[in-house]
Amino acid sequence: QVQLVESGGGLVQAGGSLRLSCAASGSTGSIDVFGWYRQTPGKQRESVASISRDGSINLADSVKGRFTISRDNAKNTVYLQMDSLKPEDTAVYRCNAMTIVRGLKYLYWGQGTQVTVSS
Repeated sequence: QVQLVESGGGLVQAGGSLRLSCAASGSTGSIDVFGWYRQTPGKQRESVASISRDGSINLADSVKGRFTISRDNAKNTVYLQMDSLKPEDTAVYRCNAMTIVRGLKYLYWGQGTQVTVSS
């Protein structure tokens, strides 16, 4: 019911910036929370940031002060602004969306976009 497509990844040097976007389609009116996760080989998937419909934000301690998350409900899009990037930020970043329909929770995932930070 919800499809998510990420974009904006790439290769940057340490200290640089990237802005990721995630565009949602389908039953977008039912999306309550957008989130960003990242995954690297040999590590568990990590929650990076989330934002609710009313703008409530959560950020992982590892990215506070460097990353920000925002949401444009009119465009059905969520963004992750990444500044002061470090090599340890290298990962596949995936967007997810949570919906609640008839009292039931559903999660949807995008394919992911690669972020590589060189030292």
